[in-house]
Amino acid sequence: MGKFLLAAVAITLLVYSLFDLVATPREQVRGLPKALWFVAILVPVVGPFAWLLLGHQRTWRPPPGGRPAPRPPFRPKGPDDDPDYLRGL
Repeated sequence: MGKFLLAAVAITLLVYSLFDLVATPREQVRGLPKALWFVAILVPVVGPFAWLLLGHQRTWRPPPGGRPAPRPPFRPKGPDDDPDYLRGL
């Protein structure tokens, strides 16, 4: 059971890293080109961890202008939250 769990975690990590590599823009890839990162990720356990820790940058940048984006207006989530609907009952 323990070996199966370790194998499942390793495969999940591999699949997640591959999809993350494909979805990451080229400008955010660090260290190696994307093609070499693909090969590195195929190395069991070490490759996906290297990609997640070293391969891409996860930086949050505020929107241009330095001010946060305005919040969308409140919209009811369902008919029981909509005052116009409740008035019609």
